[in-house]
Amino acid sequence: MSVELPLSGIKVLDVSTYIAAPAAAVVLGDYGADVIKVEQPGEGDPNRAMVSVASYPKSPVNYPWQMDARNKRSVALDLKHQAGRAALDRLIRTGDVLVTNFPLPVRERLRLRHADVAPLNDRLIYASLTGYGEEGPDRDQAGFDSTAYFARSGLMDQLRYDGQPPHFSLPAQGDRATAMSLVAAIMMALYWRERTGRGTAVSTSLLANGLWSNGVYAQAALLGAFLPLRPPRERPRSALANLYRTGDGRWLQLSLPLEDVMWPRLCRAIGRPELETDARFADTPSRRARSAELTAILDAVFASGTAADWAERLKAAKLTFAPINRIEDVAGDAQAVAAGAIVESANPEMPRTLAAPFRLTGAAPRPAGPAPGLGEHTEEVLRETGFSAAEIAELMRSGAAAAGAGR
Repeated sequence: MSVELPLSGIKVLDVSTYIAAPAAAVVLGDYGADVIKVEQPGEGDPNRAMVSVASYPKSPVNYPWQMDARNKRSVALDLKHQAGRAALDRLIRTGDVLVTNFPLPVRERLRLRHADVAPLNDRLIYASLTGYGEEGPDRDQAGFDSTAYFARSGLMDQLRYDGQPPHFSLPAQGDRATAMSLVAAIMMALYWRERTGRGTAVSTSLLANGLWSNGVYAQAALLGAFLPLRPPRERPRSALANLYRTGDGRWLQLSLPLEDVMWPRLCRAIGRPELETDARFADTPSRRARSAELTAILDAVFASGTAADWAERLKAAKLTFAPINRIEDVAGDAQAVAAGAIVESANPEMPRTLAAPFRLTGAAPRPAGPAPGLGEHTEEVLRETGFSAAEIAELMRSGAAAAGAGR
């Protein structure tokens, strides 16, 4: 027997583009919401073309679009056209959530600010995503996760080793984390609406999420507390929280925060029990003071075995570590499947995909279906919204709307 999903009956208008805001709408759709993707006729959402960006792995499958538009319905409306913008107003009157990340000046020109749309529907949840926030000197500055989330928050600087250039981020890495903040805000607003009967506006920014992600160092900075940049791996702050290369050329991350408890177990697990009583490494301060010396010893030890051997031994000793997977390893990670992070889809082009990073007992998310063709559902959605056949025909004739031919 199928179980009704928690957001069944909720209509979400996704009036956004790459990547955090559409990803938030995806998660709402996973749990039952009817997500209507509003796109520009002819061009569509620029996210449809992201697979061509140089930093994206190349595939015959347009996987960024398939992932960020799964299970959505596409409506092609020209919001610069008076009739197209008026059609959106009618959709807003019947909607529950409007998600947008258009730049603030664009929203003003398109009359897509909260103040513009709230009078149309007093139960509407207006969900806003910006690069740097909605107030302040940089409110109108364009921001991507690489610039607002990673660079501005200090993450890109603090992730590097001393003497090296700032670290780089991967495509949409901060966007997907930020998407979950927007989902949380929308859910809180829907709960608020249940209690009060009134809609509201919620917002988040890539900058705010980058700072939250970098919360330990950012909060320390607010108190004037700083660490020098990370020293090179060969002379770490702690040899027991460091990277080691194994004999087969793989790497593992060792992370032993309770050093005095875990040090004896490590010595036995690596076959060097004599280190446990070595005066040079008798306690945490001694090990920290001689971190380079201890790292050299551990380098030689870990180079003597394979990653699989060390994983077995460290796991048996109940020590905190992880193999540093190559991205090619992800597809075969049985634990990621068991954890529900990698799931089967209902999309023949993309048989497996990533699930939203949480589970809800008793309500499995909808299988990920194919992303829509541009304007594939324009006529269907307009009919549901109360447009007559003549009105739809006129919208099409005038170029204010467009219908697609399917995927």
